[in-house]
Amino acid sequence: MEIIDYKDRYAKLILKNALSRYISDKNLNDLVFLCIGTDRSTGDSLGPLIGYELTLFPHICKECRIYGTLENPVHAQNIKEITSMIFKTMDNPFVIAIDASLGSVSNVGKIIIDEGPLKPGAGVNKNLDPVGDLRITGVVNVSGFMEFSVLQNTRLSMVMNMAKVISSAIWITLLSIKQKPARGQLLYGTSNHSTGS
Repeated sequence: MEIIDYKDRYAKLILKNALSRYISDKNLNDLVFLCIGTDRSTGDSLGPLIGYELTLFPHICKECRIYGTLENPVHAQNIKEITSMIFKTMDNPFVIAIDASLGSVSNVGKIIIDEGPLKPGAGVNKNLDPVGDLRITGVVNVSGFMEFSVLQNTRLSMVMNMAKVISSAIWITLLSIKQKPARGQLLYGTSNHSTGS
């Protein structure tokens, strides 16, 4: 598990390094970014904002799958259908589930990445099936009372800035995987040197 303050000047790099540890050996075609949430609630819009940001990098993200954007969000009403479709249409998906969460005062503004499935809707007492092989959550506000109201009254600026940190870290990670030499090149190398003749 890695816990990162989104305001840390090195937050993107720290998250990139953490994410790389989990997915650097994966095939890009097997990666699924499941960005959960809805744009109808400020605090719960973290996932769709990240999904939207990722679609702005089509030359990098086109090889993996992205579900959950501002235009087509993944939420409590359709998440079961979408996850079912993922496993019906992909042989070996590795699902990175991304969602907003509520937590203690000291954790507000923290980005948490950890192995294992994410429990969508847990912060607002929704009983949804766990999803994902890896989870990234952003703690957007305080838990413990009137959760729906708390999400509605979360600062949009914080959610947007957190989304930019997470999406940028994902983009940098995917770029590094894409540019990584193929195994054959690492083992045997290739010669591009001029003979001078």
